Amino acid sequence: MYSRDHALGSLALGVVLLLVSVAPARPAVLLPVVVAIGVGIDFDHFLVAYLNTGSTKNLRRVVRDPRIVLLDQGAIFDPDDLSELQRLLSHAVLAGLAVFGLVALGEQAWAVVVGLTLYLHVLSDLVADVRKDARTERG
Repeated sequence: MYSRDHALGSLALGVVLLLVSVAPARPAVLLPVVVAIGVGIDFDHFLVAYLNTGSTKNLRRVVRDPRIVLLDQGAIFDPDDLSELQRLLSHAVLAGLAVFGLVALGEQAWAVVVGLTLYLHVLSDLVADVRKDARTERG
């Protein structure tokens, strides 16, 4: 799933959180934070790709042509740089660490916000992967 879609889904989640709960911050803070978390979690892909390839080629590719981040996200990583399962595993690990860390700091409300945002991100990625697999099977 692309960043634009994660941003829109995260923004919608932020609005729902504002409507149905006592948000831990004002809308002007909560909404940008939720969108930043929902999109920003994908930066872990660069680390996973580096661990797999030993190369920073993906990061260099984005620095050399930042437009691909918005216009051609499929061109950032080569097919063998990281797998769908590695991508989801790294998201799950980071989500767990973030939520645990926030709870340990006594920030339960933010832990819920971060946990729900990252859950939505991973769920969206899983749905996109299942749809992609179904299209591939139908050939």
